Amino acid sequence: MDVALDALILNAHAKDDRAALVTLYSRAADLAEDVDTECFFLTYAHIFALELNHPSQANLRARLVAYGRE
Repeated sequence: MDVALDALILNAHAKDDRAALVTLYSRAADLAEDVDTECFFLTYAHIFALELNHPSQANLRARLVAYGRE
């Protein structure tokens, strides 16, 4: 993962900025080099999206379902 993105994720966790975590974990999933890593980040993005009733939750779930990872 990109060092800058990793720092942003850590900072968002420190601030408990869950909306930012949805975005940042989604971005990390988009940049992942393999399916397992992508699904790892998608899972975290989806969890935070569910907690917030974030508009991206359906899309994140669909991506996980497509990989058989629901």
